[in-house]
Amino acid sequence: MTTATARNQTRISDLFSMSGATGPLIGLVLLCVFLSFAADSFLTTRNLLNIMDQVTVLGIMAVGMTFVILIGGIDLAVGSVLALSMMVMGYLSNMAGMPLELAIALALLAAAATGAVSGLLITWFSVPAFIATLAMMSIARGLANMITDGQQIVGFPAWFSMLAFTRYGGFLTLTVAIMLIVFALGWIFLRYTASGRSLYAIGGNPEVARLAGIRVGLTTIGVYVVSALLAGLGGIVLAMRLDSVQPTAGFTYELDTIAAVVIGGTSLSGGQGGIVGTIIGVLIIGVLRNGLNLLGVSPFTQAVVIGVVIALAVAAEAFKKR
Repeated sequence: MTTATARNQTRISDLFSMSGATGPLIGLVLLCVFLSFAADSFLTTRNLLNIMDQVTVLGIMAVGMTFVILIGGIDLAVGSVLALSMMVMGYLSNMAGMPLELAIALALLAAAATGAVSGLLITWFSVPAFIATLAMMSIARGLANMITDGQQIVGFPAWFSMLAFTRYGGFLTLTVAIMLIVFALGWIFLRYTASGRSLYAIGGNPEVARLAGIRVGLTTIGVYVVSALLAGLGGIVLAMRLDSVQPTAGFTYELDTIAAVVIGGTSLSGGQGGIVGTIIGVLIIGVLRNGLNLLGVSPFTQAVVIGVVIALAVAAEAFKKR
C-alpha cells in the first residue's frame, strides 16, 4: 500500500468516524425499522421532511451544548436564552421600528452576552457551571418577560416566516439549511482545528490542559458564548416557524438539548463525544417524538418514554466505562 493510498484511507476513516456513536446509530436504525411497520405514514417523504423541520431548533442548540459538555460543563440557560433572543428581536423590530435584520443581529448579541456572563462566573468566580447557568436561566427568562410584561409579539414580515416553509428544490427549507450548516461548522471545528481539539483536553483534565499551554479560562468562556449564541439562533429559527415570539418559549428545551447530546454518546464527565453522535441523538429524539405522535401516544406518556431513553443512554455509558 502506498503512502498516498494510506493517507486517503485515513481521511475517509476520519470523515465517517462515529466518535463512539455506533450504539446510538444502531438504536436509530432499529427505531426507524419498528416505526416503518407500526405506522404506515412514517416512511413517507412528507413525514421525513417534517421530522427534519421539527428538529431544527433542537439541532442548532445541541451543537453548542456538545461543546459545553465536552469540556465537562453544563448549560441550563439555553431555553431561557432562546426566549430572550426572540423577545429582543420582536421588541426591536415590531415595537421600536428597527429593521428586522438589525434586530436579529442585536438579539444574537444579547444571547452571546448571557453566555459571556455565565462563562465569567464559572472561570473568574469559580461558580459551578450548574449554579451559574441555573442563575442565568432565571435571569434570562425574567428579562424575556420584562420586555413586554409577559405578552407575546405577533406579525412579522411575510418573507421572514416563509423562510421556514418554502422548500427550495422541493425539499430543503432555509431553517433546515441553517441547522445543516451549523452541524458542518461544528464538526469541522472539532475535527480539524486546534481549538476544537483543546475542548477534549479540557474535558479530560483541565489542569493538564493548562500545563500544556491551553488557555482553559478563555476557552471555557468562548464555549459558553457559542452555546448561548446558538441558543439565540435557535430562537430566531423558532420565531420563523411560529411567526410570533413569546417569553414562555423554550421551556424545558435545555433538557431536550442535553438529552440529545447524551443519547448521542457524549460523556457528561467531558472529553468524549462529537458532533456526529449529537446529530444521531437529535434524530433519535425527533423520530421518537414523531413516531409516538403517529401512534397516538399521549404527550404525558411521551415524556415518560423519552425519560427512559435518556436513562438507558446514561446507563449504557456507565456500563461501557466499567
